[in-house]
Amino acid sequence: MTPDQILLGVGLFVVLAAASQLLAAQLRIPALLVLLPVGFGAGALTDTVDPQQLLGPAFSPLVSLAVAVILYDAGLGLELRRLQAHNRRVVVRLIWLGTLITWAAATALAVPLLDMPKRSAVMLGAILVVSGPTVVGPLLNFVRPTERLQRILIWEGTLIDPVGGILGAFVFHGVVSASGDGLRSELGGFWLSILVGCAGGAVGTAVLWLVLDRLRPNEILGTTAQLAAVIGTAAACDALRDDTGLIAAVVMGMAMANLPGLDLPVRRPFLETLVSLIIGLLFVSISATVTPASLRHVVLPALGLAAALVLVVRPVVALLATLGTDVSRAERAFVGWMAPRGIVAAATASTFSATLVAKGVDGAQRLLPATFVVIVATVTVYGLTAYPVAGRLGVLRPARSRPLLVGGDAFAVDLGLALRSLGLDVLMWAGADTEQDRITAAGLELAPGELLAAATGAGAELEGITGVLLLTEEDDFNALASTTLHETLEGAVYRLAPAAGSRGVVAPYTGGEALFGPGLTRPELARQYGEGARVTTSPADGGLPAGHRLLFLVKPDGRLLPVTEDRTPSRDPGDSAVLLSPPA
Repeated sequence: MTPDQILLGVGLFVVLAAASQLLAAQLRIPALLVLLPVGFGAGALTDTVDPQQLLGPAFSPLVSLAVAVILYDAGLGLELRRLQAHNRRVVVRLIWLGTLITWAAATALAVPLLDMPKRSAVMLGAILVVSGPTVVGPLLNFVRPTERLQRILIWEGTLIDPVGGILGAFVFHGVVSASGDGLRSELGGFWLSILVGCAGGAVGTAVLWLVLDRLRPNEILGTTAQLAAVIGTAAACDALRDDTGLIAAVVMGMAMANLPGLDLPVRRPFLETLVSLIIGLLFVSISATVTPASLRHVVLPALGLAAALVLVVRPVVALLATLGTDVSRAERAFVGWMAPRGIVAAATASTFSATLVAKGVDGAQRLLPATFVVIVATVTVYGLTAYPVAGRLGVLRPARSRPLLVGGDAFAVDLGLALRSLGLDVLMWAGADTEQDRITAAGLELAPGELLAAATGAGAELEGITGVLLLTEEDDFNALASTTLHETLEGAVYRLAPAAGSRGVVAPYTGGEALFGPGLTRPELARQYGEGARVTTSPADGGLPAGHRLLFLVKPDGRLLPVTEDRTPSRDPGDSAVLLSPPA
């Protein structure tokens, strides 16, 4: 290809990946439902969008390194303290039972459905065992099931990717060897690959820990160091043994998330943005390698295979994985309805199918198109049905607000009690021991740990929080916490307004929505409360009593709407009002 064609092709890949994700966000559908057909269409309609021509032999190694970055980022969210008892047992079973059962079932089904010889069918079965955070994560974020289901499925998707990648690599070498003894010999090296990946991850973690702990780089250089460490480690492991870099990446992410006393950068916007772009590029580029001609005789049989995996194999795996645990019937059913195939399946099929075809392995030409059809089918089925299925099973997170109140003075505690009296699940956090004692004495739930560490998943339990109210007596703390939490939490973050003309270090110069109407700043609120004003609740119908200030509205469905300096929510019949009442 000419330099101009390469420039145009690379530019189109980036534009298509970003545009697909933007379109999906506007349509409020999972991005994968747009990325896959866009990549396939672009590859079919133009010769420019062809990653194998653009990158040549570098395509497969770059895909492996890109997936390693994704798995490292996913590993950062795998905190061992959040996976205990029955949840851990379920995840372990989903990985080993899911791998064995899915591999065996997909292999057995591929022979009659796709008219594949056993060698190619075994390869396809190994490819289809994986799920992955690139598909599970976005779907779960879209569906928002209960926290327990979110954890179980994210852990499974993250850990099964490197296991499936290693399995695929060794089945590939066994198939190439053309003998059963060769296949058994290659699969015997599976545990050696696990050892290489874990050892490489340990070395990479040690190096990264030394850099972050001793040099203490700023957030930009800290993120750069993480990327360099995970890419360098994954590349070195893959050079030693195929696909061991995926294991090393997950090990590094999990280790960095669980090492005590490690000061990871608090904000990770660049890493998260990079991962989002990588996911888009990978799905567009790999789906662009599938040609319409290759699908002609594969679509219907592959759809039959996908139907069997969705309707029979996955429910059986979920049933066996949850037997003897406290997982409810509804939770088991949802686990059995969430196993989309993702980028590792596509990358493995893309990497191995061309070599197997070149070596004359019968049926190998069907590996990539069959995998593509299964990916599209499973992503479409789960993407379109997961939300209504979760709603029907009753495993969605409740729409009712769960606010986190930060602060432990009398006003914050009374506000927490008022919100709880209206049916909200209130969580509180305070730094001082006296404030924590006041919260506990009031019978309110106290979040342990450090607040800003919790924002990155390393401290207090913030999962399920729908909004944060910063109510401390320190304006600068409220401002800094507002800035940090805005970057890490999906819910809205509000803070008490500093005094007019404040000379604080940070508070006057940062954004964040200020609570309550004009004039009701933090010092003014403290003054009125000290004079005897109190937090009360009443139905919102009709006008406000004289001298009362509206602070919040609670809707009948449990949504909490605060009054801010810029807007006051409209009152409707059935609403409850939280008021600041004057002294009696």
